[in-house]
Amino acid sequence: MVHAQLDPAARQQLARRVVAAKTRKDLTWQELADAAGLSVAFVTAALLGQHPLPADAAGAVAGLLGLDEDDALLLQTVPLRGSSPGAVPTDPTIYRFHEMLQVYGTTLKALVHEQLGDGIISAVDFRIDVKTVEDPAGGHRAVITLDGKYLPAKPF
Repeated sequence: MVHAQLDPAARQQLARRVVAAKTRKDLTWQELADAAGLSVAFVTAALLGQHPLPADAAGAVAGLLGLDEDDALLLQTVPLRGSSPGAVPTDPTIYRFHEMLQVYGTTLKALVHEQLGDGIISAVDFRIDVKTVEDPAGGHRAVITLDGKYLPAKPF
């Protein structure tokens, strides 16, 4: 049976325990994802309190992190989503994503509607990927792919 959280506090506390155990055991998000058998982006989001994990994945990750059965069960609950309290994020990395949407949000909306019509990009049927590539001008660049199913608006 699927159970849902009504208060984000339990998952936030669990996320802190996850990060502490991950750090203590010197694990990467990729190693945790490999244990879960799911993508690194999904598992990271789940362990930070934004998604439920399937029972087998929750058990595998909890075992690797040394979490107890209650924590493994909590990892399977549907969380109250949303990780940014307040209107404008203060963490510099998260703020830059906010800034990107402030600058390019209307452009993305216009291009999506022009190419696909009236509708939305799903954040439920969704994939995300982060890669590092060399910058020809020196240093590194981040390539972030957001891949969401297009859901057309339907008149009723």
